[in-house]
Amino acid sequence: MAGHVRENLLRLMAAEGLSLRRLSERSGLNPRTVRGVLHSRRKPHARTLHRLAQGLRVDVAELFLDPKEQPVRRYAQQTNPVVAEVVAAHPRLFLDWSEADFDELLSRVGTDGPLTAAGAIAAAEQMNRKRRLHGQLDVLLESGHADLVAALLEVIYQKVVVER
Repeated sequence: MAGHVRENLLRLMAAEGLSLRRLSERSGLNPRTVRGVLHSRRKPHARTLHRLAQGLRVDVAELFLDPKEQPVRRYAQQTNPVVAEVVAAHPRLFLDWSEADFDELLSRVGTDGPLTAAGAIAAAEQMNRKRRLHGQLDVLLESGHADLVAALLEVIYQKVVVER
């Protein structure tokens, strides 16, 4: 796992054109901490990994990807070329998206094969709605109403599971 973190960290830094010092600034981490992760001197704390991911503007899951999955990503981009056109035409729809978000969109297919422009837009809008809801839920679960929210979710979840 640590090998994947190091390799992915280096790949993502190169993709963003970031030096160790610049990544330290963007993540708020001490350069010595970033250097330690890059040199695999010790297992990084989850908090450190989250700050690195934020500094790289990616989901923390990006740091754990198996490098062997990269060809799969390139294949998905080739089989869904309309996604790049939609991203170029509607950049506001993709603000703050991580590589994992794009991977999810690229992995989707329409009823007859690759996504159409309308299908890609609809999928991106649905993904953004889901992200907003997850963000709102995170805030609620960190609030003084966490018990109430958890109980409400449990009731709804049980209703959905039982009805299946």
